[in-house]
Amino acid sequence: MWRLVSAALALFGAFLTPALAQQPQRSECLAMAHAAPRAMPVALRQAASAAEVEITYAGHSTYFIDTPGGVRIATDYGGAYQVGRLPDVATMNRAHSTHYSLFPDRRIPHVLHGWGEDGKPAIVSERIGDTFIRNVTTDIRRYFGDDSGANMIRDGNSIFIFEVAGLCIGHLGHLHHKLDDSHFAQIGRLDIVMVPIDGTYTMSLDGISEITKRLRASVVLPMHRFATPLDDFMRGIGQQFEIDRRTERSFRISRDGLPSTPTVIILDGV
Repeated sequence: MWRLVSAALALFGAFLTPALAQQPQRSECLAMAHAAPRAMPVALRQAASAAEVEITYAGHSTYFIDTPGGVRIATDYGGAYQVGRLPDVATMNRAHSTHYSLFPDRRIPHVLHGWGEDGKPAIVSERIGDTFIRNVTTDIRRYFGDDSGANMIRDGNSIFIFEVAGLCIGHLGHLHHKLDDSHFAQIGRLDIVMVPIDGTYTMSLDGISEITKRLRASVVLPMHRFATPLDDFMRGIGQQFEIDRRTERSFRISRDGLPSTPTVIILDGV
């Protein structure tokens, strides 16, 4: 009898294991966004220092994220903006060649495209080392030379979200349109967001300012800066955001080290 029960359990487990392996990865950032606010008494906070992430602005829309576990991530990576060693993970968007490469260095083990093939959206939901990476697709304008008369390519690019060390870090990429409620629901909560502020090549300054205000991340990192006066962006997002201008190109931050007031950090050391 026990042999029959054991055999049945083993058979059930054989079917169950592949099914569990196919389950989508769980996003802590979405879980936190949908959970009710939870107060934590100051006296109960852990005394140990929290793990830190290092963020470096390489230029244009490329940021390097170095995680506590040693994973190096490069955003909108085309190879032109390089700081230190090659990334372990390169995310790409297909706006133009400064945001992607079809022939990246073969030593980069993980290359994640923000666009899909055969008209299908890209689906990224992957754990690499200590980081969970996912995407939210957006549409993109067509550029000269495209063979279609349509103005937009549906799901042609992605907002990438990196969940590491208790932080939710979002990169808006080459965003060309306003986000609707479904986009914000898929993004969830962001602690740090990288925002294009060129006002022309991506989207209007008013449009990106509205998105930034609604996301209300603790840290805003401008990119695609070009000649856009920072004052114009600051006026757009309002007085509830502070500004922290630094001469360095890198900074380190932990979950416990997030500013209490939403802050725009400008890294001028590029």
